[in-house]
Amino acid sequence: MTANIPSVAKLLDLSGRTAIVTGASGGIGSGIARRFGEAGAHVICHYHGNKAAAEAVAAAITSAGGKATSVKADVSAAKDITSLIEAAGGADILVNNAGIQPVKMFNDLSESDWTEMMAANVAGPFLLVRAFADALRKSGKGGAVVNIASIEGHNPAPGHGHYATSKAALLMFTKAAAMELGEHGIRVNSISPGLIHRGGIEQGWPEGVGRWKKAAALGRLGRPEDIADAALFLASDAARWITGTDLIVDGGVMARPTW
Repeated sequence: MTANIPSVAKLLDLSGRTAIVTGASGGIGSGIARRFGEAGAHVICHYHGNKAAAEAVAAAITSAGGKATSVKADVSAAKDITSLIEAAGGADILVNNAGIQPVKMFNDLSESDWTEMMAANVAGPFLLVRAFADALRKSGKGGAVVNIASIEGHNPAPGHGHYATSKAALLMFTKAAAMELGEHGIRVNSISPGLIHRGGIEQGWPEGVGRWKKAAALGRLGRPEDIADAALFLASDAARWITGTDLIVDGGVMARPTW
């Protein structure tokens, strides 16, 4: 059996491809958008509320010689998603990164808390993947989806019950979508990040950061670039025979026993 296998130099090259990165105004999203831009993709930097941050990410990509556009959309609203897909103009990579993570103990959760979480973290990715896949099927070309889940989809944390449940659902949705979309040449994978560094986290949560560093085999918090490189791999031809899987990127925290 022969195949047209890219050279090592071309494996991570996204030239000629268009990637939608939702939540590109945030830490992980901006890291993914910048890395994809560096790899040659035209990056659609999605945002919902933080226009200035998304525009800054797009500007950084273009100033480095890449191509990027910022687009506003509510990813839990079907009509906004249709507009986003149309604005992307033939995108063949989708990164579902946008989401919410409010903290509230189970006994304090209201029905609206639960509904809001599922709308943002589960319904949004479903609607986006459905619209993205429909557009790809009509064009006759394949593509790649990367869903940003969480290690809490595997193991929950106190106050994160609704969040952990939403990410567990996203993990199963990834597998289900991969199973059904593979015949159309569309790969669907997920990444489960661990704790990612953000400005002020050591000062605002010193006890949690200390516990994390002790638990992590590699002894540090993650960086947006760590997740960005994993996303680049899964979206690229280097992962051409990988679909329906979850890549845990947590510095080794999940390698520890939980009992």
